Amino acid sequence: MLREMILTHIKSKDMENLKILLGTAEELEILDAFYDLTSEEQVIVFRLLSKDPALRIFEELDTDEQQNLLRSFTDERAIEFVNEMAPDDRVKLLDELPAGVAKKLINSLSAEEREVTNVLMGYEPETAGRIMTTEYIALQRDMTTAQALEKVRSQAKDMETVYALYITDSAKKLLGVLSLKDLVCADATTKIEDIMSKKSISVTTDTDQEKAARTLQELDLLAVPVVDREERMVGIITIDDAVDVLEEEATEDIYDAAGLADITGNEAGRSEILVRGSLWKIWRVRLPFLLITLVAAMFAGAIIEGFEEALESIAVVAIFIPLIMDMGGNVGTQSSTVFARGVVLGHINVKSFLKPFIKEIGIGLSMGMLIGIVAGLITSIWQGIPMLGVAVGLSLVATMTLAALLGFLVPFVLIKFNVDQAAGSAPIITSIKDIVGLVIYFMFVSTFLGHML
Repeated sequence: MLREMILTHIKSKDMENLKILLGTAEELEILDAFYDLTSEEQVIVFRLLSKDPALRIFEELDTDEQQNLLRSFTDERAIEFVNEMAPDDRVKLLDELPAGVAKKLINSLSAEEREVTNVLMGYEPETAGRIMTTEYIALQRDMTTAQALEKVRSQAKDMETVYALYITDSAKKLLGVLSLKDLVCADATTKIEDIMSKKSISVTTDTDQEKAARTLQELDLLAVPVVDREERMVGIITIDDAVDVLEEEATEDIYDAAGLADITGNEAGRSEILVRGSLWKIWRVRLPFLLITLVAAMFAGAIIEGFEEALESIAVVAIFIPLIMDMGGNVGTQSSTVFARGVVLGHINVKSFLKPFIKEIGIGLSMGMLIGIVAGLITSIWQGIPMLGVAVGLSLVATMTLAALLGFLVPFVLIKFNVDQAAGSAPIITSIKDIVGLVIYFMFVSTFLGHML
């Protein structure tokens, strides 16, 4: 609904009311609508947002979307946004930017933010140190709860989270942890050391990011402290960052298990072209496969022409051509969808392709036999020609089995050759299935009804 309203205002060039609409909408609604807009529409919306919500929404966007927006900013606004981002979000963005652009932005940061950014970027990629934030509240154990609450109030606005509070000594050694709930519920004169938990779970800066994220997930923590080699606390990893890491790692593991780790970047680029690219770029990806379908359709027409005598002698044969082709098409579509989803979810390993491939052929054969028997009986009774029913039934068995085979085999081959399977699978499957399906059907017709020709 919000997206439609945004598009209506943009189309009518009613920027004043669009700004009012965005000012009253929930940030989550804007974020949901944002991904369904074109790059140009996103820029318009973003420029009409107030500074604070714009920054919060910007931090939640994927790095690809952030980069697209940065390109539309003036240098001053780009610097302003990057300077005000949370350190971990800033580093994540800078990692994705070209080296020259990243260096320019780092040099333009304030001295304090530049120092923090350089510290985080000094840690190895995919480690806890690289994804942590340095924005956390540290308390001293000899504080009273009243003093601690005052410190929380004064710093909370600039912190990523205040639900977990950490107790450190003068050397920044981690002594314990305290929840905001326990702090609020304690008596004002109570000492922090009396209510803090000394059993604090922590990870080190060189801990693998996935292991660190799993720690939060398994222990139901809102944040986990990060310590250096001298056990000094240097930052925290929050649950939202952990979720992002687990999602990224799960995707990488899925593609790696499927033998696709080297093409994930290509797939993202292809998807961007097919969804948001220019008309010429979309044509360049999709038209070649459609031309294959066109040529295949011509071949199919030639096959039908070659059996013109059979069609003239037994006109009823033509009635079942759409049935043969459509049933094969449906099975091919189902199989290719099952394959694509299985690969993405890690249920199909391309390196161990043979087992699911053979199983899918068996499924196609079993469905073909069931549908073939039913269709054959109906044809025999309907047309009163038992042998035509046999021809139709056997054709369905063969065509549906072939379609299931192609539904797995074609996208597998396209992936192996690093060709866009999203645009290519269906046209290739349809072309092969239609040509071979027609040949099979007319061969069975000639075999079982040859005496009637």
